[in-house]
Amino acid sequence: MPRIEPRLLKGFRDYLPEVMIPRTRMLRKIAAVFERFGFEPLDTPAIEYADILMGKLGPEAEKLFYRFRDSGDRDVALRYELTVSLARVVAQYSTDLPRPFKRYQMGPVWRAEAPSMERGRFREFWQCDVDIVGSHSLLADAECLAVDHAVMQAVGVKTHLIRFNNRKLFRGLQEKLGINQDALMAAIMRAVDKFDKVGREGVEKELAALEGVDAAARQTVLAFLDLAKFEGGNDARIGKLSEFLGSAASGQLGCSELREVLVEARRMGVPEKHLLVDATIVRGLDYYTGTVFETTLSDAPSFGSVMSGGRYDGLVGLFAGKDEPAVGISVGIDRLLAALESASLLMKSKASASVLVTVFDETCLEYALKSATELRRAGVNTEVYLEVGAKLKKQLAYAERKAIPLVVIAGPEEIAAGETQLRVMGTGEQLRLKLTELPQAAMSRFVEPDPNTAAGRTWDWAFKPEMIERVPEVGGLFLLRDETRVVKFAGWAKYGDLRNAIRRSLGPAQATKVKTFDWYEIREDELSEALCEFVVARLKPEFNA
Repeated sequence: MPRIEPRLLKGFRDYLPEVMIPRTRMLRKIAAVFERFGFEPLDTPAIEYADILMGKLGPEAEKLFYRFRDSGDRDVALRYELTVSLARVVAQYSTDLPRPFKRYQMGPVWRAEAPSMERGRFREFWQCDVDIVGSHSLLADAECLAVDHAVMQAVGVKTHLIRFNNRKLFRGLQEKLGINQDALMAAIMRAVDKFDKVGREGVEKELAALEGVDAAARQTVLAFLDLAKFEGGNDARIGKLSEFLGSAASGQLGCSELREVLVEARRMGVPEKHLLVDATIVRGLDYYTGTVFETTLSDAPSFGSVMSGGRYDGLVGLFAGKDEPAVGISVGIDRLLAALESASLLMKSKASASVLVTVFDETCLEYALKSATELRRAGVNTEVYLEVGAKLKKQLAYAERKAIPLVVIAGPEEIAAGETQLRVMGTGEQLRLKLTELPQAAMSRFVEPDPNTAAGRTWDWAFKPEMIERVPEVGGLFLLRDETRVVKFAGWAKYGDLRNAIRRSLGPAQATKVKTFDWYEIREDELSEALCEFVVARLKPEFNA
């Protein structure tokens, strides 16, 4: 039989364990945020009728569909995103769903666009969406911004910027320009949407190529975009936009909605430093009708938007026969992961297990399995080495290759005494323990966050307060939450990767205090979860004494 060459299509990728483990953790954290805001899960088919999926996405999006005829000669396509499927579900099960209907969905989507592996842009990628259907209230729009911010907090990002706008401003601009053709205005908006990629000059060239847009109209559009550079605060920016749009009724309505969303987002706890009113934000999909927003990371600007969304009050009506208000947000998981990795905020791991139980031979197998069962019952992720009788050296090498921090060793001597040995791989230290003591000892020698706490503010650390005194002996960076609910750091400059990560997390104002890494205290709510995970993974081997 001829050999089949293993290969992948361009723009697609495999996710090996060291990528899938942090990816899965991130998905859990994001789902936890969604559920804290009261969103409920939904799933839909990956393949649907092409006319349904194409809905009202626009000509630019339609070019990127994976579209084909199936064995039944039906015109079908892989889903491009998740929102259109939601609109179909709401129309199809209208009487079964409450209003407002708050749903979240996670799953793969497909786009036949130019891939960029370095920037996390693939042809198959996962989206995580939340949407609120059935509410005209701008509280729903503001809640989407609050969810956006909460997701960024949960994954350890502190340098995100939520840039938002309102599509009604472009209707106001259309009135100001005196353009009667909606198709021409849509083309102008598509040109503006490329602002981040091509800059002001690039947009000007795009506009110059449009028939029906004269020099005066081009300058008006560019003057509108120049307001994005206004250095004043968000309230002042909205004021400038309102002044520019003048008597255009749609534009003034858009400005009013921007003000309200901004006020409510502040009330929901989104810090002002993470919000920016930006007239260049359009969102490429044609179905948006009001608020639109994109989230970027200051630490990784080349990755572009990692979250985006907006209000789309007309999309559900394509299927229901009547308009129904809706607003939502989408997280690009793979792009976000790539951005976090670029910013050194992603903890990679090759193993989901924290403990490997070795097996000497058949006579020791039952005891080894019992040890693993006790650990698992205590909530410790545990793997049993499956090749019974393999040399201990080989089993330890396996644990080292997978970066499993702890190994349980139980030979005939330990079994006879009802004991085990727990080896700490990073230091070589071995503890002789009663089998009943094993779970607690294992848990006390590595730090694991409670999986139900996603925001990084209610973590329970396994280290004990008295371990502070041992830091000079360890000679490394140390973190601890003590009774005063303060996280403490100490350490030496040899941990440059940690020093830089912590400085990025704290921001420039606080980072100057961490130059020498003498003792420094950080409030618990200043410490990101991703940074905690990064520090813990980096230092596990050195903090087991």
